[in-house]
Amino acid sequence: MEFNDALVSKLRERSERFEELTELIGSPEVLADAKRYPALLRERGSLEASAKMFEAVEALRQQRAEAVAIIDEGGDEDLVALAQEDLDGLEEQEQELDGQIKLALIADPEENRTKVIFEIRAGTGGDEATLFAADLFRMYSKFFENHRLKVDLISESRTEVGGFKEIVFGVKGAGAWKLLRFESGGHRVQRVPSTETQGRIHTSAATCAVLPEAEEVEIDIKDEELRIDTMRSSGPGGQSVNKTSSAVRITHLPTEVVVICQDEKSQHKNKAKAMRILRARPFELKKSEIDEERSAERKDQIGSGDRSARVRTYNFPQNRLTDHRLEDTERKNFSLEQVVEGRLEPVIEALEAKDREDRLRNL
Repeated sequence: MEFNDALVSKLRERSERFEELTELIGSPEVLADAKRYPALLRERGSLEASAKMFEAVEALRQQRAEAVAIIDEGGDEDLVALAQEDLDGLEEQEQELDGQIKLALIADPEENRTKVIFEIRAGTGGDEATLFAADLFRMYSKFFENHRLKVDLISESRTEVGGFKEIVFGVKGAGAWKLLRFESGGHRVQRVPSTETQGRIHTSAATCAVLPEAEEVEIDIKDEELRIDTMRSSGPGGQSVNKTSSAVRITHLPTEVVVICQDEKSQHKNKAKAMRILRARPFELKKSEIDEERSAERKDQIGSGDRSARVRTYNFPQNRLTDHRLEDTERKNFSLEQVVEGRLEPVIEALEAKDREDRLRNL
């Protein structure tokens, strides 16, 4: 078989970058740079498999050319027969390598990240929307426990009815990004609220955003790029929360990303939490510049919070969860009873399969 020239060209680019990084990493200047060195080392590691595949392609092409030349020349029958045997064996190797190349080129470069920032916000629907946001957090908490993922709260805004206007938390552990990357978007719920006396089904919504958490060495945010404002905290938090200017609002001027944190009584702690969220957001924007498709995806992640902008519908009367991204697949509906208990694996597996098919189609 013949390897696809466009795919081989992409491999060649990665291989050349790998060689460039290998040379850079060995230079005294880079070795002495505490921020640049680990970033380049990480990038080099992500390209190593592609570089080896490119070498394998070149080797197989050379072997094929030699075998074809012997067959075309004719001559010794035994030699021609051996060359034909080699050619048949190469066909199998080429097909196997072709499959590996495609999987390598569609792989998410962030797949192995172990830390993410997860945001859940109530959308349309008043108190019922805030209760649904709290239900989503409970559902995900069970899922995190099943997969031994650690959660740490960054900020929250509770309501009097026991819901969340918003909750932001970090998730850490093996496969964190791979497991959670499809949770971003609008989540719609259809159910009879506990406050409904007529038994009518209400529809409300919440939005989720999942962002790979950037390390400090990956995102170099300069002080001059930030505007930091302090203010008195608003909302519940005890007698002391409003007496001092402990709340922090940080604006990243180049991207106009704004983060506010007021959960802690300490201004220092609020600033640290705000910076953690801030690093994730420009990091996502930076990734988006590289991949236009990812850019469109990130733009739509949080959505409007409107009931019509959704990736999933949780239909309680019919015990059905529908993932609308799976509309054109064999399975788009799942047991809601199992999902709310944190058993999201069947949904995630179906989304991974569709994502893989879509990426292969777009290669």
